[in-house]
Amino acid sequence: MDNQQKDFSHSIPVDKIAYNEQGLVPAIVQDYLDGTVLMMAWMNQASLEKTLTTGETFFWSRSRQELWHKGATSGHTQKIKSMRYDCDSDALLITVEQIGDVACHTGERSCFHQVDGTINPPPADTLSQVFQVITNRRDHPQEKSYTCKLLAGGDNKILKKIGEESAEVVMACKDDDPEAIASEVADLFYHTLVAMAYHHVDIKAVYAKLQERRG
Repeated sequence: MDNQQKDFSHSIPVDKIAYNEQGLVPAIVQDYLDGTVLMMAWMNQASLEKTLTTGETFFWSRSRQELWHKGATSGHTQKIKSMRYDCDSDALLITVEQIGDVACHTGERSCFHQVDGTINPPPADTLSQVFQVITNRRDHPQEKSYTCKLLAGGDNKILKKIGEESAEVVMACKDDDPEAIASEVADLFYHTLVAMAYHHVDIKAVYAKLQERRG
């Protein structure tokens, strides 16, 4: 992971942002690897400038009427990866590396974790959601689950399936069949995720490697 502080001072024209009547603009914070929406908070020009110059998120507390550095007391700071503003310049989107993987003051990963009063993690990208189901099957086995049968079979069963699915991807590509290619790649992705879960390798570790290579 790149731990060097990046300069974001020219990525957002702070004087051209359309702040509301209170001088504030909403900022949506999103995990830079799997796209999970972590939180929403308010920024004014001072907190935005502080965020841009430090490379970590600073917000404006409407209740305390002061700047607050996200994670200053908990240690769950947010390192900026990118910043964008929308077509009307009245909302910000910030992608971050969430230190500790906890953004909410309740201890949950995301502030958007409630559905009908129950704890329900917010959606991430499709692969991450599938991986979450697989790890849940690993930790809470279900007798009739195909995933559980694969995991119970260990490397011998899982790796055999990866080999078979890889060959089927090759054949679908050789046949130049877009529908078959998509289907077989989906099967390959799934069985690879099962192998990762079996070896306790988190999908975000793979995303981090890809981000490193992307530069």
